[in-house]
Amino acid sequence: MTINWIGWALLSAVFAAGTALLAKAGVEHIDSNLATAIRTTVVFVFAWSIAIALNTHHAMAHISRRSWMFLVLSGLCTGISWLCYFRALQLGPVSGVAPIDKLSVAFVLIFAWLFFGESLTPWKIVGGGLITVGAIVLALA
Repeated sequence: MTINWIGWALLSAVFAAGTALLAKAGVEHIDSNLATAIRTTVVFVFAWSIAIALNTHHAMAHISRRSWMFLVLSGLCTGISWLCYFRALQLGPVSGVAPIDKLSVAFVLIFAWLFFGESLTPWKIVGGGLITVGAIVLALA
């Protein structure tokens, strides 16, 4: 059985939910930056283990400078996002932090339109608006 992009995205959402709940419990009595460092170390070891196990790490020599630049910038964004996310979890309820974090979906729609020329159809605008309103309602409820 082959999983399509929707299946992988749903699995990502399930594991992201687990991430939020487990992180909230884990950050309870420690500094949020230390918690992020621990989580990042686990992700680092796990990701490299998968790359090595699947024998894909040899392709590093063929990665273009452009790809390296964007992957490094993406990693920096991820790190900053995680630091902010863990601090927010430490200070607020996970049921409020997680929906606000998902406002990234609305930002992605806008940025994908601006930078990649992806279509911003009326349905995407409505969906992004619903996500935005839903996140605000959930965060303030």
